[in-house]
Amino acid sequence: MKIKEVVFALERFAPLPLQEDYDNAGLQIGLTEAEASGALLCLDVTEEVIDEAISLGCNLIVSHHPLLFHGLKCVSDADYVQRCVRKAIQNDIVIYSAHTNIDNAEDGVNFKIAEKIELEEVRLLLPHPVKVKEGAHEYTVMAGSGVTGMLPVPEDALEFLQRVKSVFHIECLMHNELLQRPVQKVVICGGAGDFLLGEALKAGADAFLTGEMHYHQYFGHDQEIQIGVMGHYQSEQYTKEIFYSIICEVCPELPVYMTAIDTNPINYL
Repeated sequence: MKIKEVVFALERFAPLPLQEDYDNAGLQIGLTEAEASGALLCLDVTEEVIDEAISLGCNLIVSHHPLLFHGLKCVSDADYVQRCVRKAIQNDIVIYSAHTNIDNAEDGVNFKIAEKIELEEVRLLLPHPVKVKEGAHEYTVMAGSGVTGMLPVPEDALEFLQRVKSVFHIECLMHNELLQRPVQKVVICGGAGDFLLGEALKAGADAFLTGEMHYHQYFGHDQEIQIGVMGHYQSEQYTKEIFYSIICEVCPELPVYMTAIDTNPINYL
């Protein structure tokens, strides 16, 4: 199977027009006409991840966060991005990223988070149609930045947050004052999703889970909504499972690996 066939499958699941204007999802480095020898799945591309791909015999890396978020004016060894570009090219490794397009896709990142905490009736929080062109064919898909869902039974706020912390292996889960009523309706936006706090309130959610939250947004919502801030990496870590399912379905014979490297740059004392 050629790498372009893997890319096609990823883009059928999460078409590039679903990405935000500021994003740079899609092909980052390499030639997709090459035969795929194996795929390594990760959140972030680092030099260590590229070395891992080389050691596994993979010529394709699929990441969530784009390596090339901003344009490069030079490719040397001045920073890790430039070094990664050089190493990938030198070793004929293709790098492909699915970022806000898979955040915004149905059954994408936020649906995976909802699945992990066993939400039911999961749907896009603010669905809107997006037109997608595929050759001469045009079709419409629904997209949205967050999801809403229901716990099967109401849960104590502290128990809910403790369960989220356990499921996502969170070292330090930040939250506002504990809600004195049960949690059942939950709104989720992985990564930097605090811009949806207002929409979670409008939706009547008992809890809002995201990866990052600005300090001042914690104020004024005590006993209104339970805020839980998981950490950017922690909230999106299971995105690799989505990539795995997509690729294995279209190419079951292709060796596919999830990185063994924890690329979270944040440490906790």
